[in-house]
Amino acid sequence: MFRSVLVANRGEIACRVLKTCRRLGIETIAVYSEVDADSLHVRLADRAFLLGPAPVAASYLNQPALLDAIARSGAEAVHPGYGLLSENAEFARRVGEAGCCFVGPRPETLSALGDKIRARELARQVGLMPPPGTADAVELEDVAVLNAAAEVIGYPLMVKAAAGGGGIGMQLVSCADELAEAARRACDRATSAFGDGRVYLERYLSQPRHIELQVARSHSGECWVFGDRECSVQRRHQKVIEESPSPATALAADGGKLRERLGEQARQLLALADYEGVGTVELLLDECGNCYFLEVNARLQVEHPVTELVHGLDLVELQLRLAAHEPLPPEQLGTSAHGHAVEARLYAEDPDRGFAPQPGQISEALWPEGLPGIRVDTGVRAGDLVTTHYDPLLAKLTAWGSTRAQAIARLRQGLEALRFSHQGPKGPRRTNQELLLRVLGSEAFARGAYDTGLIASLKHA
Repeated sequence: MFRSVLVANRGEIACRVLKTCRRLGIETIAVYSEVDADSLHVRLADRAFLLGPAPVAASYLNQPALLDAIARSGAEAVHPGYGLLSENAEFARRVGEAGCCFVGPRPETLSALGDKIRARELARQVGLMPPPGTADAVELEDVAVLNAAAEVIGYPLMVKAAAGGGGIGMQLVSCADELAEAARRACDRATSAFGDGRVYLERYLSQPRHIELQVARSHSGECWVFGDRECSVQRRHQKVIEESPSPATALAADGGKLRERLGEQARQLLALADYEGVGTVELLLDECGNCYFLEVNARLQVEHPVTELVHGLDLVELQLRLAAHEPLPPEQLGTSAHGHAVEARLYAEDPDRGFAPQPGQISEALWPEGLPGIRVDTGVRAGDLVTTHYDPLLAKLTAWGSTRAQAIARLRQGLEALRFSHQGPKGPRRTNQELLLRVLGSEAFARGAYDTGLIASLKHA
């Protein structure tokens, strides 16, 4: 196992990785921006290195600063967390050239799967068909060609970034008059977030279910599929509540066969990409039961705790052991699922104002730790500042239960017990706490009969 690990991230996920490293007796190294100097992840680490000013491009996306911190720290491995540079092939390559192990897939694999256009082609080869769309990135300058491609696909359609993930850059287009501007916006946002402005067009699936498979593969070719997750509760194409196992596959008439088929196709896809490490195969299930390939996230997912609770895993530990090429004892893999888990993401945002971020100073943060079956993952505490520089995720509350109903009830209890407040220049700021409770209390969610339009339907009810 590695003697020291540098976590190239911040907030909740940095704290999550640091805790596992400390449990394994690994020296922990954090990096931080000027505004994060007193943050929780810095305090948890054994050592910490300043990257630069608050803007993400000058700090957590600043590869020269990160590589300098790696060199000065003497870290043996770099864990990228999720988001930021976690799927950046160039960063992974430069980490390796610096004599340090990147905890994740090889740069070549990141290039193949991080590029959504190439990933779609690989998926086709194993029978995981993506929604109809352009085979290559579209040229924004040639409007006639752009419009022609869109006409073949049909409206409504999505403009998507070829790089990155998390719904960043996605634009819904309902007619030809909107296409050029939407494509430009998607390009600009993708360039800002990932340094890659390529976009492609894909048929819009109206209110599908978002299903994903948690996968892992060793350097020797051993491959595991740790069940599935449901991530259909979304706002602005980004997940808010996730659960495992998926009620969609559980409700399907051939759910067992569907899971088996998807699991085998996922294994074939990882083998084709020569994948090594932990990752997620994401899928869309339409109202007719057709399953489409969406993408591969070649990193740890935000929603990984639901899989950990159901399968008895520590996926960060698994990542580290796979990266170190350690043999994995069968009992550590915890492949047998037990019970149900549901996760809710607490955001500093206003659901009534288009989920606009709500920056401010945290005055109270009392997490419902200690309640039966409740797990809290956070990177903030009272006194911290929620800034506009980073994602407004405050915490993740995850509940496990022997049944789905018990897991939901426990999560609702945890959210009701949560006490969080923060203040802006003009007074109290908002979170999405009430919305989360409303979703969990809805009839559609209770029955497991919901799709990606659930939040919109509740807001207009």
